[in-house]
Amino acid sequence: MDRIDRAIIAQLQEDGRLTNQELADRVGLTPAPCLRRVRRLEADGVITGYAAIVNPAALGRDFEVLISAELAAKDRATVEAFESRLSAMDEVAELRRMYGIPDYFIRVQVANSAEYEQWMITRLMGDPAIARVDSRITMKVLKTPR
Repeated sequence: MDRIDRAIIAQLQEDGRLTNQELADRVGLTPAPCLRRVRRLEADGVITGYAAIVNPAALGRDFEVLISAELAAKDRATVEAFESRLSAMDEVAELRRMYGIPDYFIRVQVANSAEYEQWMITRLMGDPAIARVDSRITMKVLKTPR
């Protein structure tokens, strides 16, 4: 990967909707070699996809909670079942398995505190795999991953 590949990646991270012509102009290439490089970066798994960044408030999901969770048991079946259940929940915006403690980092987005309480009590704390949770309510999001 060279300087131009890195420039292509940076430009697409800023705006994934750039046309090939716009991208080529920004990185100093003509369209054909630019498109070849983008296709190679996709084929090599460097670029794994394109997505829209959505404002959670516009969807009524601007109450965000960061949760540290520990499992009661850590056998393969328990871990796989827990991950499958949480990954399927619309409220779970991000789920990470961690090294050490906690076992998981969970980012939940819901409408308000009451909805979070209901989700926490019925869905998360009702999960038989959970041993302990610690919640932190987001005051303000200052930077998010692209």
